[in-house]
This record gives sequence, C-alpha cells and structure tokens, in this order.
Amino acid sequence: MQERLQTASACLHRLDRHFFSPDHRQPAVMEKQLEDLKQQLEKQCLINKELQRQNKNLELSSRSSNEIEVEFRKSRAAVIASEPIPETLQITRTKVKKTVSETGLIVKAIQKNDFLSRLDDEQITMMVDLLVVSNLKPGDEVIKEGTEGDSMYIVAEGKLDVTQAGRNLRTLSIGDVFGELAILYNCKRTATVKAKTAVRLWCMERQTYRAIITNKSKKKREQLMGFLKTSPTLKDLNDVQLSKIIDSMEEVKYQDKDVIVQEGTEGNSFYIILKGEVLVTKNVNGQQKHIRKMVKGEHFGEQALIREVLRTATCTADGPVTCFSIDKEVFEETIPTEHLELFDDSKVMQEGQAPQKSSPSATLGFKDLVPVFYQEGRYQGDPVTLGIGGFGRVELMTTLQHRKYYAMKKVSKNHIVSKRQEEHMLFEKKILKAIQCDFIVRLHAAFKDTRYIYMLMEFCSGGEIWTKLKEVGRFEEPIAVFCTACVVEAFAYLHKKNIMYRDLKPENLMMDLKGYVKLIDFGFAKELVRGEKTYSFVGTPEYIAPEIIKNQGHDFAVDFWSLGILTFELLAGSPPFSSTEPQRIYSKILDGVLKYPPYMSEAAKSIISKLCRPRPGQRLGNTKNGIKDVRHHRWFSSMNWHKLRMGQLDAPTIRLIRKARNYVAFQLLKAPLCSPAAF
Repeated sequence: MQERLQTASACLHRLDRHFFSPDHRQPAVMEKQLEDLKQQLEKQCLINKELQRQNKNLELSSRSSNEIEVEFRKSRAAVIASEPIPETLQITRTKVKKTVSETGLIVKAIQKNDFLSRLDDEQITMMVDLLVVSNLKPGDEVIKEGTEGDSMYIVAEGKLDVTQAGRNLRTLSIGDVFGELAILYNCKRTATVKAKTAVRLWCMERQTYRAIITNKSKKKREQLMGFLKTSPTLKDLNDVQLSKIIDSMEEVKYQDKDVIVQEGTEGNSFYIILKGEVLVTKNVNGQQKHIRKMVKGEHFGEQALIREVLRTATCTADGPVTCFSIDKEVFEETIPTEHLELFDDSKVMQEGQAPQKSSPSATLGFKDLVPVFYQEGRYQGDPVTLGIGGFGRVELMTTLQHRKYYAMKKVSKNHIVSKRQEEHMLFEKKILKAIQCDFIVRLHAAFKDTRYIYMLMEFCSGGEIWTKLKEVGRFEEPIAVFCTACVVEAFAYLHKKNIMYRDLKPENLMMDLKGYVKLIDFGFAKELVRGEKTYSFVGTPEYIAPEIIKNQGHDFAVDFWSLGILTFELLAGSPPFSSTEPQRIYSKILDGVLKYPPYMSEAAKSIISKLCRPRPGQRLGNTKNGIKDVRHHRWFSSMNWHKLRMGQLDAPTIRLIRKARNYVAFQLLKAPLCSPAAF
C-alpha cells in the first residue's frame, strides 16, 4: 500500500515538473506525455481507493461477529396503540376458492416476504383460503399516503406505482406484497399506491389475519396444556406452572429415521409429539426390538427432568416429526422440582420498603391549580410544556396555597374515542391512583370537562431520561445500572400486583430532584391473572417482544424483554433492533441476533442476552426465582437493593441533571380556568 502511494506521489512530482518547467520540445510531444501521466495518476488513484476499501473491510471483519458500532438513536420512538380486540376472535370471512396456479403464486409471495415467511404451513393455508379478490382500473388508488389502513395486498395481475410525497419510488408487479404492516396494527400509510394498468389483487383485513394467528396460538396452547396434564410426573403442577413450562419449550423438527433419544445415553430432555409418529425400540440380545409406536399428543423422557437417568429405549422418527421439547436445565429454572411450587417474591418486596406518606394534595381541586408560564424567551407568556406524547400534552402547574409543582397530563376525549383507547385510559387512571411506589410517578388527582381529561401527576424536576441520553450519546455503565435498577424495582411492585407495564423505553422514564428514576405513562399497562395470556398488539416497535409480533399471546415476560432492550439502549445509545421501517424491526426481533458494540462489558452482554431470550419462559426474571434472579445478576453486583428502595443511595444520575432555568423561579401568572367536574 505504502509503495503504491509513493508511486502516485512520484507521478504527481513528474507531472508538476513537466507542467511548470521550461521545455523546448515540441508541444505535441509534451501534450502526449502529459496525457499519459494523467492516465497513470487516475489509474493509481483508483487502485489506492480500492486498497483503502479492502483495508476497511478487513478491519470490520476482524471484529467479533457479534460486536458492532451502534449509531445513536436521534428521534423519539413511535408508539403503537392498536384497537382492543375481543378475547374470542371469530373469522367472519368465507373461504374463496383458488386455482392451483393462484395458490402457488400466493404461497410463493408469502414465502419471499420478510415478515409473512415466518408463518407456519397451517397459517399460510388459512391465509390462502381467506384472501379475497379486488379488481382495479388504471388510475384507481389502493392506498393513500397519510391515511390509516387495515389491509394487506398481493398483486395477482397488473402493475401499480408507489409514490411518496409525489416522488416515484417503485413499481409493483405480480407476486409483490404491500401494506402488510396494517395487518398488525392501525398504522398510517407511508406511501400512495395507484394502479398503473388494470390490476387484480388478493386482499386481507387486519381482523381476519389476527383471528387466524390468535386462534391458532390459543388452540395450540390449549392442546399443549392438555398433553402436559396427562403426564404422571407433572400431574401435581397447577395451570400457572404448566403455562410457564409451555413458555419455555422449543419446537424441534426431525426427518425420517432421525434418532431423537438413544438408549443408554444420559437423558436431559422431555418431548411432546406435535406432528408425526415415533418408533420406540429396545436392545434385546443385540437386536432392536420394536416396543410400540407413539403418535401426536404422547410424550417421552419426562423422568429426565427430575432425576439423573439413562434412556431406557431408543426413539426414532418414523417419517417427518415435530416435537415440543424442554431440557432439564431450563425446566429446573422454570419449576422448583423439590417442592413443585413457584417462588414467592413477597418477602423480598416487603423488605426495607419506606413507609407510605400521606399526600398534602389529597383534597386538591382543579380550581386550586394555576399554570406556570415561561418568563422569558420566544415562548414568554406561554404555559410551560413538559412534554407532548401520542395522546396529549403535559404542562407544569402549581398551587398558590401549597407552592407545590405538578405535571398536568391533558388528553382530548375525541382523540381517545377515535383511537378506541377508552379502556386503556380508564385503567391508567385506576392503577395510578392505587399505586404507592417510589419508582413510579404518583397520580394526585384526576378531572374532566366536556373536551378533555386531566391527570395531575407528580412533577419530576430532574427531567426525562430520553433527553439526557440524547445529550450525552450513551450512558456510562454505573448510570445505566442505576437507571435499570430503578426500573427493576418498579416492575417488582407492578408484577406483584399482577400488572404488566408493556411500554418501557427512555421516553417513559423521568428523574426526580435526587436523580432517582420513575416510570411514567401507564396507557398500555394491563392487569392479568397469572397463567393467562393476552393478545393485543401494543408497545413501541423497537421494544416489542417476539411473542407479541407473532400474536402467540403474552404476559409479564414482555416486560423483561423490554428491560433487556432498555439496558442495551442506555449503554449503546440505540436499541439493538432498529430500522426506519417497522417491518424490518420486527424481522430483526424475530431473528433475535444481538450484536454488541466492542465497548460493552461482558456482564452487560450477559444480562441483555438472558433478558432477551426468544422463548418467554426462559427469560431472566420469568423463571422459577422470578425477579430475584435479575437482582442477583453480576451486572448489579455493586447495587445495594435495600438502600435503593430506602432512597439512601447517591444517584450517579445526578450529574445528568443540569442547572438549567429553575421552574420554581418562574413568574407565576394567574389564568382564568374552567372548573371541570371530578373525574
């Protein structure tokens, strides 16, 4: 490389000498030499660029395959608030008959689509059956940019133009899939799609797709529960414990003649047959004697879960076989085999909790509140805005009597109704009024008038974690440990009360004056009975757990997944699965490949990988010891949990709180306000 650079330098020197030195030779000769030198130089420059590119690639490839540089996230994460769905979804569409060639085209389109390709054969068959046909003329608009959609499409015939802000993006033709994000939730269309020629489309609405996926997941879960209940070894377990086992099991496939377990080897896995047949044979005098044939629903290897045993027979796939399997190590993490009951975390929760204090705002009325206004600058005279979210604005309020400050969340009733979020809003108010936890923002009062709902919240003067993260790029490890520990305590409190949070991200974390971190915004929280599942599609794309994307039903395990994603983002400045396109985010989440930046510690990588396990039953915090396992992970080795709960630690986050203009020093101006009824 150095030699080539020296050659290029010599070429330049010769060019300079020939160009600037007096020469009495013929001009034609000089011009030819000059042209030759230029060509040599251009060629050398191209060679140098290629060498530099190769060198850069070598540097990149020399890094560990799971270590990358992460770009800092620059914008706030989008929020998904899908409409609520009934517990039982009925498929109202009738099947549409299709020819063999039409079926083949649809199946091929689904299989080449990054997201839909993950459906199983039965789900694909149901999709093929329920897709309906739509015919369009040239110029007809299928999708309009900025509108909300509820359907996906597969092109059967013709061509369509895709434009964004009037700019041509691409042309769709036979076999192309578009609009598929709309079958997950009610998102805004990002482009316009118009028929360029006469077009024939296959279409599916969101409710039909969700019914297909949800009903299949529920049916499979009920089936597995029934299979487990027939196991003599597991007969004393309750439904909650059996549900945890199902969450920890993996689907494995075998080809004809594959040996699943070998007689005489150490047993460490338990299997349920989902599809196919398994031959059981035993060695008798050197010959394999046929014992029996097992079919769908039967299970084997259960003794291996609770004691050290050798396999007493050989089990071989007779044709293609699909099993659900759990190994001994995972089973022991899930169920305490010595007494077969789940770990009770209540003693840990009670230890060292600070006494509850009565709030001076217990009898606070709306008429007692006045807004705080900006005293100077471009917003002088306007109310101080603390934040603007997907469902409303948060403004700073005070009382003249107590001289206390509050955050007032103001949400339009029309917005709530149009987005069908009444249930979420009422539940948010209900749980916040009942919560008494130092790691969760307090709700002091709630009011309403004809247009708005008002929620008077605790004012966290330390600011938003998202803003601080954006300012510094990424957090030092002690700060990330402290922030995450505060979230762990909030989750421990909520989960003990059977409440899932479901929207963890830096934007929903605030700091108080001491730098302690508190959860805010409970719009997606949900109460859930242990052992049950819910099937709604809610959250923030980068933080959504795989089981939500797959519509398999989810529970408290999604909070531990999001805790792993938060840990990664605090340390790296960006979540591990990100893209400008939500479909790509979901595909990356389902792929589950975590790539860590080189500066991340081994302990951090360890806790993230354990929290972000694809199977919810295997996640740290969701196994037999519950959240205690999270607290005891080595990444938290420096954390004194008792002192944290008592508020006796010096928060390292305090250095993030800059001494900006103090809200308390602002001039307080009275403003005429209506007096809404108590909400």
